[in-house]
Amino acid sequence: MMKIFVGNLSYSATESSIRSLFEAYGTVDRVNLVTDRDTGQARGFGFVEMSRDSDADRAIAELNGKEVDGRALNVNEARPKPERSSGGGQRRRNRW
Repeated sequence: MMKIFVGNLSYSATESSIRSLFEAYGTVDRVNLVTDRDTGQARGFGFVEMSRDSDADRAIAELNGKEVDGRALNVNEARPKPERSSGGGQRRRNRW
């Protein structure tokens, strides 16, 4: 299974419209459009998971740079999320 990053999406894009776009290349297991946690507004990017790597590779090759809703899509294999430390940031000392 391959996870694909899809960027520069129109804010009006829906999970079903993205699913339809990718289903032309093979079976789509999951579509997740990222939204702002406070407002619920679309953030203009999302992820698509496809079962077969060969289908995903073809979708990436065909859809990267393709204009959809007046915007050129940025489509590539998703990179793993970077590890975050569990410290919560730097500690500050009171100097008074």
